[in-house]
Amino acid sequence: MNRTALFALLATATAAAFGAQAHTYTDNARVLGAEPQYENVNVPRQECRSDWVSEARPAAGRNYGGAVIGGLAGGLLGNRIGGGHGREAATAVGAVLGALTGDNIGNRGRWDSRDEPVSREVTSCRTVSDVQSRVVGWRVDYEYRNQRFSTLMQDQPGAYVPVRVSVEPVGR
Repeated sequence: MNRTALFALLATATAAAFGAQAHTYTDNARVLGAEPQYENVNVPRQECRSDWVSEARPAAGRNYGGAVIGGLAGGLLGNRIGGGHGREAATAVGAVLGALTGDNIGNRGRWDSRDEPVSREVTSCRTVSDVQSRVVGWRVDYEYRNQRFSTLMQDQPGAYVPVRVSVEPVGR
């Protein structure tokens, strides 16, 4: 490498290291005012309500087993009682009466869906967003050596705010 270029590079690095040193210290600046800075935030929440609704009672299926068994029992009983052509009539009447009685016994306690409405509670929920404002920082106006400055800070300052002062020579 050329000796002249190497010498110039070494001289520049030395001047930068020793000649351009900056002096830094901290001082206090007087606060002129501090104004909170707000941010709007959506906060979701559940909103639920309960309502009572009336609806028809679900129809219970009829039980036909009682009518069948009652009809058979009534027919057999009528057949034993009657004689001749009366036996056929007694069998028919016994079967009909037995079927009606068996149906009544087999379906006791069952309601028709049209007879009695049933009320029940229904809960419905939805998500709603509330907008809330919160402080995210402070815009601080301060004065240092008769000059005004402004900055953003996380916390509210007191009467004074620390500042970093850097002194370095101006290039020649």
